[in-house]
Amino acid sequence: MKFIEILKKLRPLDMAIIAIVIIGLFIGALTVFGKRQTADKQIEANVRVEISVFFRGVTLTSSNSPFVVGEETFITIRNVPYTKLKIVSVSNDRKKTVVPTMSPKQQFVVVDDVSAPFQFDFVVTVVDDAKITKDGAVIGGNKIKIGLPVTFEGKDYRFNGVVSNITINKEPTREENSELTTQVSENQDVQ
Repeated sequence: MKFIEILKKLRPLDMAIIAIVIIGLFIGALTVFGKRQTADKQIEANVRVEISVFFRGVTLTSSNSPFVVGEETFITIRNVPYTKLKIVSVSNDRKKTVVPTMSPKQQFVVVDDVSAPFQFDFVVTVVDDAKITKDGAVIGGNKIKIGLPVTFEGKDYRFNGVVSNITINKEPTREENSELTTQVSENQDVQ
């Protein structure tokens, strides 16, 4: 009876605040008892990933490639600047076109497109440390997936490309490797 009288005195704002507090306590209890995962428990591993990015139709009048293996390039993911990453491989090919032939065995042939002599397609592979979750690799707070638009920027270029491949290396990252070395050094029973 007193409970009903108290409920009648509460205003809608009071009821909303009480409901929010009860929901917060419920979610907190679920988290404490392990029924709900927090963000740090979703990370399965820290590994090194190689990210291949495809650049279509890059116009170059120079004979030198703007991408050099061993140098660093600044990467922007989804228009958000991230960091400099090391280039581990570069491959390029001149823009191609398909030309029909009269041979019934080979109906067409792929040749260099002479109408676009300065256009090239590049595949550039960079390496970075990533956190592996059940949704895939995450670098710089961004999920890295095939088809993701990225921008590479160097001292004399800025190109937009698309992630075309992600290779996860099973080698430990620098952080894990240094932790392992520290643990081994501490646990040595040298007499």
